[in-house]
Amino acid sequence: MDTPLHTIAVVGLGTMGTGIAEVLARAGREVIGIDISAAAARQAVVALEASTARAVERERITEEERRNTLARFRTFSDLQAAADADLVIEVVSESYEAKQQVFRALDGIVRPTTIVATGTNALSVTRLAADSSHPERMLGLHFFNPAPAMKLVEVVSSVLTAPAAVEAVTSLARELGKEPVAVGDRPGFVADGLLFGYLNQAAAMYEAKYASREDIDAAMKLGCGLPMGPLALLDLIGIDTARTVLDAMYSASRDRLHAPAPILKQLSEAGLTGRKAGRGFYTYAAPGAAIPVPDALTPQPAAEGAGGREVRSVGVAGSGTMASGIAEVFAKAGYDVVLAARSLEKAETAKSRITKSLSRSVDKGRMTAEARDEALGRITPAGSLDAFADVDLAVEAVAEDLEIKQQLFATLDKICKEGAVLATTTSSLPVVACARATSRPQDVIGMHFFNPAPAMKLVEVVRTVLTADDVHATVRAVTAKIKKHPVDCGDRAGFIVNALLFPYLNNAIKMVEEHYATLDDIDAAMKLGGGYPMGPFELLDVVGLDVSLAIEKVLHREFRDPGLAPAPLLEHLVAAGCLGRKTGRGFREYARR
Repeated sequence: MDTPLHTIAVVGLGTMGTGIAEVLARAGREVIGIDISAAAARQAVVALEASTARAVERERITEEERRNTLARFRTFSDLQAAADADLVIEVVSESYEAKQQVFRALDGIVRPTTIVATGTNALSVTRLAADSSHPERMLGLHFFNPAPAMKLVEVVSSVLTAPAAVEAVTSLARELGKEPVAVGDRPGFVADGLLFGYLNQAAAMYEAKYASREDIDAAMKLGCGLPMGPLALLDLIGIDTARTVLDAMYSASRDRLHAPAPILKQLSEAGLTGRKAGRGFYTYAAPGAAIPVPDALTPQPAAEGAGGREVRSVGVAGSGTMASGIAEVFAKAGYDVVLAARSLEKAETAKSRITKSLSRSVDKGRMTAEARDEALGRITPAGSLDAFADVDLAVEAVAEDLEIKQQLFATLDKICKEGAVLATTTSSLPVVACARATSRPQDVIGMHFFNPAPAMKLVEVVRTVLTADDVHATVRAVTAKIKKHPVDCGDRAGFIVNALLFPYLNNAIKMVEEHYATLDDIDAAMKLGGGYPMGPFELLDVVGLDVSLAIEKVLHREFRDPGLAPAPLLEHLVAAGCLGRKTGRGFREYARR
């Protein structure tokens, strides 16, 4: 298997196969494109001509390089064309029968030294290899769509794969400018193994009518910095494809988190498979269109201020980073703010933190010195909650401890005027438990800001079964006025973001526990293959392992799903005091400052 991988056959010229062929041809490889459909082969040539023409226009390649690239790509309708290939990459439909038919035919066509790779993202490479007369030369080579743009390539070994074959395709991936990640053979591998569990949970959340499709997608984009929301991504991937991947994952893991949400089956069987069909979770102008169009489920914009209470002054309880950040946000939006802490000194320290933050904005040209001074002039520090007597909205941002919050709400109930809205910023505790500590639970609601509050655009608006309609309308209107994006959700553990984020993080930890992949490979896979701004272990160390463990426990306790039980490795690290960046060591070690 020391043969240089110069001539490469790509079997299956759909979107992925065509993308892989383009990557190979532009990198100087002779590419044999094979598809039984003459139309698919013609379309592949047209696509390559168009993409290379765009590259010339953008001055990324010369016209001569374009001509050479096109000359290196030839198409055929018969597998016999692969006879002289050094490597064959199969990218036909995601079905054992279809793929095994290709591999059985290739056994009688290609040389014994030819490496044969499957592009599957859901099926067992071992099972496919076992049916071949040369299982040692078979492996998985999982590119991501669109192949020319996406850097990640998962190199999948089975127990039968020869190390030399792995080494050869890994070297090839690097020569193509890709980032190869070595993984073992299990459904979904690393990136899709983590991604599809998260997508499945989002589909189930929508199916349960917990939140609208728009709010679920907005929450994950704004709360986690993801390029797409999960339901829009399912439409892009194809709901039928997602269901196939999840079926394979569930067959291997028997984890209920991987059992396809029933709505995926319903949409698939109705032919509503996403963008390619013109309708999935969203409706599109035409099959293949990228932009959703309004349909019967599209929320109608509410009239500004309709049904809400007037809010002119805001009280913020707390002196930490979140409290000062929220106070800054309200002051910049023109509200008079009372910032109350356990002592006047703590409140003044919090205001000093706001002063520094606003001054940085002035230095960066984001606001004027005059605007900074006006905002600071609206903030009044106080050493007691008694200062909240006349506020229209009271927002607590104290310790994430239910008993502490309940005591605070009982105090607010006695101090705040009739009609004042009382809000908690809890990220994991039941809002209704705070409401029941008052004599006016109808006035209590959740406003879950994200850290840092001045920068993060998302606010989860958490309505309990007791929250009044006008309180909900008030908070949505106020959230819009402070230039944040409100998403509605019910009062259950994790709300939207944490309920989808932390099971994904927990599953990443389980991968490491099982020695399936390394921290670095998993982080690289999710950044390069999923478009995540941070890998799961980078994010865990930033959030804090103790905070992560607490949220995992809350989710497990509420939903009682064995798949949500915190990974033992997370519990062990927390017990050892390895809490992430704040202690200098978590999943990784950090230099002490």
